Amino acid sequence: MLKVRKAEERGVSRHDGLISWHTFSFGEYVDPRHPGYSDLLVINDDRVVGGHGFGAHPHRDMEILTYVLEGALAHRDGMGSHSILYPGEIQLMSAGTGVTHSEMNASADDEVHFLQIWIVPREHDLAPRYQQRVIAPSEKNGRLALILSEDGRDDSLMIAQDVSIYIGMFGPGQKASLPLAEGRCIWLHVATGQISVNGQPVHAGDGVCIEHESHLVLKDGQDAKVIVFDLRQQPFTAR
Repeated sequence: MLKVRKAEERGVSRHDGLISWHTFSFGEYVDPRHPGYSDLLVINDDRVVGGHGFGAHPHRDMEILTYVLEGALAHRDGMGSHSILYPGEIQLMSAGTGVTHSEMNASADDEVHFLQIWIVPREHDLAPRYQQRVIAPSEKNGRLALILSEDGRDDSLMIAQDVSIYIGMFGPGQKASLPLAEGRCIWLHVATGQISVNGQPVHAGDGVCIEHESHLVLKDGQDAKVIVFDLRQQPFTAR
């Protein structure tokens, strides 16, 4: 079974210097049909103009993944981490017992475009952690690169949940597949461009749910960047 959530069906919020598209319910955008999916709680597609961003604010008991698509994002948190993320870099902040952080456009002039993703952890009150990694183009060009996993295999960052997360870039003539084990499901987000997912053409901002299939098959990409979540197949429970 494959179901597409079109980009234009998402929620949207606009604040000073920020536009954010919400795949699932977030903040003032509440959609009972899309509260989240398995352990995946949030996919926010954010664009922030130069000199703006998110000031210091707290999080707790959440695994927060940031993936920069364009521009540069400055991160600072109460654990002492201070870094600038550029396109292709990923960052995982495990909020655990509580952490305060800020995310600001590192440029005074240029827009930054990034995805912020929240995963519900397997248990509460874990110790906060910060991880960051550059994913080279060669790792994800025409293939799915594992970037996060519960056990840290294949040099992926370790996340406190039974989920595997992949990113890939696809152009014409490139193809990749991922087996889907029994009891697992897929959520795929198209970050840029367009691509065929199990024969269904999808475009930037679209989300794809895949259940009860043997494989995920990607092909016919055009400047496509995708992020794929291999999750436990279970009803979503609001948290």
